[in-house]
Amino acid sequence: MTTAQISDTFSIGGDLPVHRLGYGAMQLTGPGVWGEPLDRPGALAVVQSAIEQGVDFIDTADSYGPQVSEQIIAEAAFPYPEGLVIATKAGLTRTGPGVWPVCGRPEYLTQQVELSLRNLKVDRIDLIQLHRIDPQVPLADQLGAFKDLQDQGKVRHIGVSEVSVEELRAAREIAEIVSVQNLYNLTNRKSQDVLDYAAAEGIAFIPWFPIATGDLAAPDSPVADIARELDATPSQVALAWLLQKSPVILPIPGTKSVDHLTENLGAARLTLSDEDMARLDALA
Repeated sequence: MTTAQISDTFSIGGDLPVHRLGYGAMQLTGPGVWGEPLDRPGALAVVQSAIEQGVDFIDTADSYGPQVSEQIIAEAAFPYPEGLVIATKAGLTRTGPGVWPVCGRPEYLTQQVELSLRNLKVDRIDLIQLHRIDPQVPLADQLGAFKDLQDQGKVRHIGVSEVSVEELRAAREIAEIVSVQNLYNLTNRKSQDVLDYAAAEGIAFIPWFPIATGDLAAPDSPVADIARELDATPSQVALAWLLQKSPVILPIPGTKSVDHLTENLGAARLTLSDEDMARLDALA
């Protein structure tokens, strides 16, 4: 059994079973998530190593690069191994490094999904996520573009990102929403209500920026203490906390280093005691 396969599974949309510790592909690009990576062979090696270590859920976006992340995934892994689920996103445009204008016009979203199909070399996107809700465009029009593509067989499942509970409820009135991707980690739990709602409804919760130990990793912090006790790293403790926090959580730690990737996936081998979880929960 490979490392990632030690983590248990969650079935996205009821028909896409994945091991819960995945890989986020944002860092496969250049600085500012813009352009080519400084080390393209290294980026290819990270994707290949992730799959070799049992990762079967990769999350990316059309705006990472833009397009670069999707293209690297395809170059590294196509033809894809059976069971590999690739999620991507649309709804942000790019005008330069670190700049992310929102665009939810239906024609733009449709165009970008078609582009993702081509870049990923697939006939259907496993999971397309609305990267951000565009306040200038009716939500029904934004998700309606994805629904039309779903009806055409080009999209399997639909998710949303950075939404409130109210927005998630509204989205579910328009389309079947199988996942939500919000910022959530040891140091930022502002989306706790969204996680609680997702858990109650059986919706996958994909925390982006899952490793944010920050000052909590200081030598005298509870995170560092627990890491020492378990012969682990603070990052592994942060990921293990997420995995044990809720069965609907699918962490997607990203990295451009094979060594760091291997370290992250090692979190699947960690078991936190009830006391450890309580100590970490108390940090909120």
